[in-house]
Amino acid sequence: MPALSPERLTRTLREGGRGGVFFLHGDESYLKERATREIVEAHLDAGTRDFNLDEVRGTDVSTETLGSLIQTPPMMGEWRVVVVRDAQAMAQSSTARDILTDTAEAPPPGLALVLEADIGSSKAKVWRALKKAATSVEFGRLSDSDLPGWLMSWAEAHDLTLGVPAARALASAVGPGLAPLVRELEKLREYVGPDREITREDVEAVVGAIPRQDRWEWMDLVGERRFEEAREGLPILLETGGESGVGLVIGLGNQFLRLAVCVAGGRSALENALPGNQKWLAGR
Repeated sequence: MPALSPERLTRTLREGGRGGVFFLHGDESYLKERATREIVEAHLDAGTRDFNLDEVRGTDVSTETLGSLIQTPPMMGEWRVVVVRDAQAMAQSSTARDILTDTAEAPPPGLALVLEADIGSSKAKVWRALKKAATSVEFGRLSDSDLPGWLMSWAEAHDLTLGVPAARALASAVGPGLAPLVRELEKLREYVGPDREITREDVEAVVGAIPRQDRWEWMDLVGERRFEEAREGLPILLETGGESGVGLVIGLGNQFLRLAVCVAGGRSALENALPGNQKWLAGR
């Protein structure tokens, strides 16, 4: 079975894709947990959820218990959902590995088994088997260029207005982890109240110190040929902004490619070429 993107998983569930094994892996735990909630909500209604939802951890559950949960049929409903978090802990047991792969290859009727795992770069046989037989979705950390766009999309979905400067400042101040970023957005919601755009000043007031130089402002300086200012900001970026020389060189390469697309085809061409969470870059 081909791997799905997180967005494709959401569409598949909305289109009625149900049942089987969902193998959710990668470094970004917030996105994995959100996908798990989507799967649960797609299969179970509130009236029967207590009867048909079991949540366990691979660090705690025995193979006997897991096997029993998988074989238990739904009660008063069409589907039963079993969620196993920290599923990577089960890879040490040959019995557990067999249970997971056998279930992925021939899932019992009425079962949706969700496996949340952080497997790193492991190419163990069990993970290869699950990627092949299960509905496999990888949730990697978002790139620096994706973060502001993702934050603005999250804010819009939750009736907040977050402009580009504030999104960039928040990403620079907090870092790439989505769970802490969402926690700070919730604080900002309480701070600004309804019907007001979150500003960079709000971010500084709620979150704390913002790096004096962030990568996006620095890229703008280079793009605008303000080379002296860019050179002055470089030590700040490297010493306090958490950046590396290699990362900035790669970032500059991407920036020049975006500029070339814009020069050749205009802003609309650049917007069409950018991934969904990076379309905010077309404004600059």
